[in-house]
Amino acid sequence: MEAEAAKLIGAGLATSGMIGAGVGLGTLFGNYLQAAIRNPAAAASQQTMLFLGMALTETMGLFAFVVSLIILFA
Repeated sequence: MEAEAAKLIGAGLATSGMIGAGVGLGTLFGNYLQAAIRNPAAAASQQTMLFLGMALTETMGLFAFVVSLIILFA
């Protein structure tokens, strides 16, 4: 009984890493939009870096989700 509760608490704490991914994506897109509005000519050249940053940030969120699933079902 106590082991199951510890598993659930551990999985919940592991998913807290997804909060950081959400904040990171919001910051990333917000700053890109702000820069694109200030200098539209340079926005296209920065789009590749935007997508790279988005992929890396989202990967960390998915990693936290997978770790929580491993804790629950392993």
